[in-house]
Amino acid sequence: MKKILLICAVVLGFAFNASAQTDTKAEFKFNEEKHDFGKIPQGTPVTTVFEFTNVGAEPLILTEVKPTCGCTIADYTKTPVVKGAKGTIKITYNAAVVSAFNKTIVVTSNAKTPTKYLNIVGEVVAKPAVSSK
Repeated sequence: MKKILLICAVVLGFAFNASAQTDTKAEFKFNEEKHDFGKIPQGTPVTTVFEFTNVGAEPLILTEVKPTCGCTIADYTKTPVVKGAKGTIKITYNAAVVSAFNKTIVVTSNAKTPTKYLNIVGEVVAKPAVSSK
């Protein structure tokens, strides 16, 4: 009986220790994960900045920020973001084609949630024709 209790105590000790270690990982808290540009004129690039805070204990390191389309460019904080500090992901969309759009940006990091998905949406509308008088 003592052996069973000892084994249970050891197993529970490992379980609590493992969960305590995972709680120290870095983690994102974004101000928004989806940005709606609304209607934008064709041929006019638009930009938004996704701001995040590291709410974990370890420094947060972004290893890749990859748009799923060549019409979107990403720039991001490349230095480690310490606990409580803020970082940014700047997204620029080239509004070349008239149509609605929904683009995804894949963010890879050392966070507790290692892959995060950000979205930008909107509608590109044709510029009004300029009359030549």
